[in-house]
Amino acid sequence: MGLDAVIAEIKEKGRHEAETIVNEGSARKDEIMNAAKQEVEKIHLTVRDEVEKNLSHIISQEEAAAHLIVKRQVLNAQKDLMDQVYKQALDKIVSMPESFHEEAITSLLRKAKEEIPKGRVSCAARDEKILKNVLKQSEFSAYTFGSVIDTDGGIIVESDDGQLQVDYSYRTFLNQVWESGLKDASDSLFA
Repeated sequence: MGLDAVIAEIKEKGRHEAETIVNEGSARKDEIMNAAKQEVEKIHLTVRDEVEKNLSHIISQEEAAAHLIVKRQVLNAQKDLMDQVYKQALDKIVSMPESFHEEAITSLLRKAKEEIPKGRVSCAARDEKILKNVLKQSEFSAYTFGSVIDTDGGIIVESDDGQLQVDYSYRTFLNQVWESGLKDASDSLFA
């Protein structure tokens, strides 16, 4: 074998090894590229899932906030309406004829008698004359006129020793109805 043959053989081996290295490099490059593509796809899916999750969370929060705002607006509207009704009811009661107030005071005094059998009875200036006439009735002989108080109507009865007092003013009764209505409205909105 001559030198040319050895050189040719070395060249052939070199070319063959170069092809093998190039092929292996190409295969390795393909593996790396495929792995990178898979990693990119995995990252893409993870990011997309995270974005969808965050978006869903944000939408849920916004919906909840919107519902709360609407509930608050409805509650405020109901409260405003109840305030108007309260004022109108009180105005209507106050403007009722004297016979109504006499009947109301008599009825309230009978109710108070169950809790305080003897004492002083106070009322609004408008009802002073009515109360004094009612107190003349024999069933209320254990009571005396107390004083004129700042109220829209009704009575306040106090025991002689001042230990007990019942407030049967119109405003007290309306407040009870108003608070009950407001609580019912609130309960229905936030249930």
